[in-house]
Amino acid sequence: MEASPTLAVDARAKALKAAGEPVIGFGAGEPDFPTPGNIVEAAQRAAADPATHRYSPAAGLADLRQAIAERTRTDSGVEVDPAQVTVTNGGKHALYNVFMALVDPGDEVLVPAPYWVSYPEQIKLAGGTPVAVPTTKATGFRASVEQLEEHRTERTKALVFVSPSNPTGAMYPADEVEAVGRWAAEHGIWVITDEIYQHLVYGGATFASLPGLVPEARDRTILVNGVAKTYAMTGWRVGWSIAPEVIAKGINKLQSQVTSNVANVAQHAAIEALTGPQDAVASMREAFDRRRRLAVEHLSAIAGVDVVEPEGAFYVFPSFEAVLGRTYAGRQVTTTLELAEVLLEQAKVAVVPGEAFGAPGYARLSYALGDEDLVEGIRRIGDFLAG
Repeated sequence: MEASPTLAVDARAKALKAAGEPVIGFGAGEPDFPTPGNIVEAAQRAAADPATHRYSPAAGLADLRQAIAERTRTDSGVEVDPAQVTVTNGGKHALYNVFMALVDPGDEVLVPAPYWVSYPEQIKLAGGTPVAVPTTKATGFRASVEQLEEHRTERTKALVFVSPSNPTGAMYPADEVEAVGRWAAEHGIWVITDEIYQHLVYGGATFASLPGLVPEARDRTILVNGVAKTYAMTGWRVGWSIAPEVIAKGINKLQSQVTSNVANVAQHAAIEALTGPQDAVASMREAFDRRRRLAVEHLSAIAGVDVVEPEGAFYVFPSFEAVLGRTYAGRQVTTTLELAEVLLEQAKVAVVPGEAFGAPGYARLSYALGDEDLVEGIRRIGDFLAG
């Protein structure tokens, strides 16, 4: 398997910063805001409580599983029994559990591309075969039912469905979400729907949950989510899966042998995040929306860079295809992998090349960073490409 390219880019950028280099990092999908104070205070109270110092159920604290069920009913329109919930060490761990519990050797899993870097690797770890379903900026980076059907075989076990998308910020409107859900239900295909960015939606776009829209797909749908992006809690490592009970039991069994419970302090912080005031969520979303528009405006002004305006998450995914093949800093750059290396070395800007997401010619820039760094980083890219 490959190491995570996004984490590798972020680590290299941070290492250069620590060495005194003026690096601006667009690599990691991590809000730059501190975790809201009420959440931190809940964690502090939990840390002082001796009851928190002991093992707890592998599937998660009962109060947190209940809070997740209630929040999912409110935000996704899906009725959930807490017994279906497994609390995990972040959304990435939830996905790993799901693939390990669901996918058998030889199974194929459809993954619309561009895709988040960990989906194919985790599918391969489970013995399955990831099948990329290519999308382009012409289709808004959304896979149609016709495209999915073209890639379906007798070995197709599941579909990974993500809206809003990492890395493109693309969103599926409700009618397309419903069409995909009905197609999956008709063919008995499992759907793993990653809703980690459901609260980061902008403009006129509206989030639509597949199991909420298509009841007949619920028995074969597994929902994955977490507190990382919505509440600026990436380092707290709390995610979850919501699965039909027969699958949830398998996931719980797996987790009991691999990690046991998520850190109790972090679980209590997540309870406060889900049940406490939601004002900070709206404030952060407003800031991301402003930065989204700034990123699109400044990238669009660079000759040879083509940008589709994202509707969700906090990424922009421009095409650099028109500038490839040129010579920069004495080096001919033919791929976005090479372009990302040269940008980091020469312009001190870290981006994640599209190759990591199954989309050569593109690059992902996270706009979850301060406005000044955002504008300055894109200015550096423009000056470098023009020079």
